Amino acid sequence: MARKTKTEYVVGPDLGLDEEEFILKDGRRLTNELADEIANEMLAEVRRRNLIPGGKSLSGGSVHSPRVQFRVPEELRAQAERVAEDEGVSLSALARHALEDYVRSRAS
Repeated sequence: MARKTKTEYVVGPDLGLDEEEFILKDGRRLTNELADEIANEMLAEVRRRNLIPGGKSLSGGSVHSPRVQFRVPEELRAQAERVAEDEGVSLSALARHALEDYVRSRAS
């Protein structure tokens, strides 16, 4: 099995985008305004996907939350991804809510 190589990123000094020209892959010049827009879009996307590192434990306190994994057919996963996107939640959050609803309905 091929090993994934870890990419190392080096953070250099800030660019003076008003003085220095930086061209994006799509051909647009990166400006301070565009950099802010891209940063805000990325932050919103990360938050939308609930990928904020160091989020609160679902079990409370500093305890790691237990993990549940299961396999599903491709079509069910595709449908679930569409629903999650429509609802603005991660696939994990959608699955967690579905499991909570199912267990709650069985307990009644």
